[in-house]
Amino acid sequence: MAQKIITIKCGTFNLMNLMLPNVEMYGSMKLSQYDFDRKAEWINFMLNQMNADVIGFQECFHLEAIERIISQNKNYQHAEVVMPGENGEQPRVALLSRYPIQDVQLIEFFPKKSLITFQQRGELLTLPFKTFTRPVLKVKVLIPNYGIITFFVVHLKSKRPIFYQGESDTNPIDLARAQVRSLMLRAAESSAVRTILCDYLQGRENPVVVFGDVNDTGNSVTTRIISGEVPQHKLPDEVKRNVWDVLLYHVKDIQARRSYQDFYYTHIHNGMYESLDHIMVSQELVTENPRYTGRVAQVKVFNDHLIDQTFSTDKPDKYKSDHGIVVCSLELDTERAQQFR
Repeated sequence: MAQKIITIKCGTFNLMNLMLPNVEMYGSMKLSQYDFDRKAEWINFMLNQMNADVIGFQECFHLEAIERIISQNKNYQHAEVVMPGENGEQPRVALLSRYPIQDVQLIEFFPKKSLITFQQRGELLTLPFKTFTRPVLKVKVLIPNYGIITFFVVHLKSKRPIFYQGESDTNPIDLARAQVRSLMLRAAESSAVRTILCDYLQGRENPVVVFGDVNDTGNSVTTRIISGEVPQHKLPDEVKRNVWDVLLYHVKDIQARRSYQDFYYTHIHNGMYESLDHIMVSQELVTENPRYTGRVAQVKVFNDHLIDQTFSTDKPDKYKSDHGIVVCSLELDTERAQQFR
């Protein structure tokens, strides 16, 4: 008899500029062999702490760099890593899976209907953003006796201001414009991700998991654009069902309903503790949904390596990530999966 409950773990891990040793990037940045070996040792240590079955990676320049590291880890000898679109010039997202990968798709361009338009004095204006700074990775993974889970790995534009030639971060007007450019691009990317997710989620029974570095907090406008908003309680049930069908739920919010433990933060900047790295799940993994086929069991954040430099004289180790790592356990019900599919 097949096991009724299958527990899998998924995680999101920003590798902070993982690249092959002695390869120059951006004109000056590179890792020595010594630094690469130390970084590989730390990454493998964290992978063993996570013990996740499916992991979304961000900030990797070379697939070979991940493969070298994984090959040294006995716990991931049979895992597969995919990183389409690698060009060695820009950081990409990747996905590791201990389970069979069925399909891989790299999404570079915004859906046309996600483009942002403005009506101003009778003139229709369209924001010029049409491509992701880091393309979205969509991977279908087969969980035996349960079915397909589709994972989306995302890495949105950072909050770092976008300056143009002749502008200075010491000029407050230049800084304001540069910050707005960054925000507009991240917002446009959020809209594009939301459109992709809505098109895919509509009418499906297979779960979706979205994870990655969205470079903003869970309650920010751009992050909530991706997940969607809960329907108002006064709406008719039919309207609510249509909204729930394409809604995503932050695992940190699900965890918060059950526990008062763990302060959820994945990044520290100038003394500000932020949660920039997120995992979101579709309604099939939320028990409030009558047709659920799994549940979020536990969420853990690995952030002990992060240093608040406003309180400490310690310097961050350059081989460690400047982001925390989020891991989520999912309990998948094989009997309910067969019932509702």
